[in-house]
Amino acid sequence: MKFGGTSVGNTDAILKVVDIIKKSHDEGNEIAVVVSAMTKVTDQIIAEAERIGKANEKVSPSELIETLRERHLSTLKAVAPDFVDEVTEHINVRLERLENMLTAVNNLRELTPRSRDYIISFGEKLSAPIVSAALRQIGINSFQVSGCDAGILTDGVHGSATALPASYPRIAERIGSKLKDYVPVIQGFAGCSLEGAVTTLGRSGSDYSGAIIGAGIDADEIIIWTDVDGVMTTDPRMIPEARVIDSISFIEMMEMSYFGAKVIHSRALLPAMEKNIPVYVRNTFNPSHPGTVVNRDTHADKRIVKSVSLIKTSSLVIISGFAAGRPGIAGEIFTALAQAGVNVMLISQGSSELNISLVIIDDQIPAASKALEGIKQKGLIRYYAFDTDVNIVSVVGAGMMGTPGTLGRIFKSLGSAGINVLMISQGSEVNVSFVVSEANGPRAVRAIHDEYQLDKEDD
Repeated sequence: MKFGGTSVGNTDAILKVVDIIKKSHDEGNEIAVVVSAMTKVTDQIIAEAERIGKANEKVSPSELIETLRERHLSTLKAVAPDFVDEVTEHINVRLERLENMLTAVNNLRELTPRSRDYIISFGEKLSAPIVSAALRQIGINSFQVSGCDAGILTDGVHGSATALPASYPRIAERIGSKLKDYVPVIQGFAGCSLEGAVTTLGRSGSDYSGAIIGAGIDADEIIIWTDVDGVMTTDPRMIPEARVIDSISFIEMMEMSYFGAKVIHSRALLPAMEKNIPVYVRNTFNPSHPGTVVNRDTHADKRIVKSVSLIKTSSLVIISGFAAGRPGIAGEIFTALAQAGVNVMLISQGSSELNISLVIIDDQIPAASKALEGIKQKGLIRYYAFDTDVNIVSVVGAGMMGTPGTLGRIFKSLGSAGINVLMISQGSEVNVSFVVSEANGPRAVRAIHDEYQLDKEDD
């Protein structure tokens, strides 16, 4: 069971978590628990680290430290009154280390990737002992442990580390062997390199941690406890009639998460896919809801399409004027973008190779512009431009595989709504993505959602 930041965000939330774990424990299940930092704590720590790293004078992180101390200790007293002295000492030691590290960053005027990873891993170091103590408060044997000490070994890439296969036997020994007698609470979001340096696992790193631990103990199931009822047909803030999908395949979920569905990150599915472990997405605050199960089975709804997602923070890059007849120009473009750290989400290229369109995230425009300017200076391209007033719409469904007329039906619904498509890219048999103007993004989602009646349960 992995519990996200909102699930451990305050006293009431942690008590709900404890109830969920107790119910499963009383049913005879062996449980490993992975927790995120309390809501917004990691954001606060990152902001402070960046602030003091850029400061031109000595500044103290003491205000942040005292804010964190007050929040965590008040929660501890409410959920585990019998263990206040013991866990307070643990929290104070962690906060002292965090303060010392932030002070060192301020003195050096430098926040390195390695020090940043170490600093931002502290949110989970503070939440895990509280959740573990809350379990002991109700009579469940528990201990808390870091992701590193739990056995998660990574490739050492700071900020976006990947777990190594060598993690699994270590996790089996350090966590799996203790499940008969304990409910371990593991700090999510981080592991360590072969050299022992703390490395964080990137976006939705705690989900990834949960899946790694689940694979390491050969779990029967992995449950991602969050603050929504499950994976939905689209964003309910945009389409209020959006519905929870009861079952979806790994490949469909990976496509959805890549194109905007934030409920679970695609990397968090990989360890589960390797071991064929079903992943459930359920709501901590509505635990009676069955949620969504993600598994290997690929099955189609009668509607063919299962979900529609929207990415708003995207830009269309238009490149033209390639040197006629010269091979390898596209390769040079993508190499330059890759070296600049630019992730290309969609690609569309004319057969003449005189024009190519790409989609990237808005934040990466400066890096992309610099890379493309270098290509232009070589005389390989004549023109490039960025259109920031666009959205990506992504349509996902296993039923799209081998179903004639799917694209025609999708684009007919858009045409009926008066929506012009600027670019199309089909990267897999279960996904088609396209670019529309920013003004038409939500309308495009609505048109397709209505066309496939995604608000209705499948018969």
